[in-house]
Amino acid sequence: MISRSNKPSFIEEELLRANGYQLVAGVDEAGRGALAGPVAAAAVMLPARIDTSWQDEVRDSKQLSPTRREYLFQHIRETAIAAGIGLVPPETIDAQGIVKATKLAMKIAIEQLAPAPDYLIIDYLTLPEISLPQKGITNGDRLCFSIACASIIAKVFRDRFMIRLDDTYPGYGLARHKGYGTREHLFRLSQMGTCPIHRHSFRPVRQVSER
Repeated sequence: MISRSNKPSFIEEELLRANGYQLVAGVDEAGRGALAGPVAAAAVMLPARIDTSWQDEVRDSKQLSPTRREYLFQHIRETAIAAGIGLVPPETIDAQGIVKATKLAMKIAIEQLAPAPDYLIIDYLTLPEISLPQKGITNGDRLCFSIACASIIAKVFRDRFMIRLDDTYPGYGLARHKGYGTREHLFRLSQMGTCPIHRHSFRPVRQVSER
């Protein structure tokens, strides 16, 4: 059973709407700490009022099982005014660093929103290069409903992408660990070496490459 004590709220969205911002988008990323695959981001803009059977189940994606994430992914996409997804590949992560790559993925996701938002609430980060009012919120994916929804969209989309990559790069177990540095992944890296989707600027991958 999902605990209600850590349920994200609509407080930020309601305060912003009370101040005249009607189209508020929540933004979050997935895959920032992985050793392989892209970093993903999602931007989700929800109606001002939601009364659904699933909303009490929304949490930060890391607190949900894959089955619940898939269930909520579908409902969020159906309910949202707009949702955008950005993917930035490993070669850009290696060239620009993970923070810049994450911000780029967020920018791509936000630019897909139609209508355009008039305010952004973002998990932890801010995006000075985007000329929209915005607020970075520490632990936003646990506190804010829109950001939690974005975390679910980003996570499910990236997980599906990594499962498809498992067919292209078999043997690493990508469908299971989604590119994260699990014991299985590190063992496969040590046995098989790296492949084109590994992030060579990340230490565990770099150490394998330098052998």
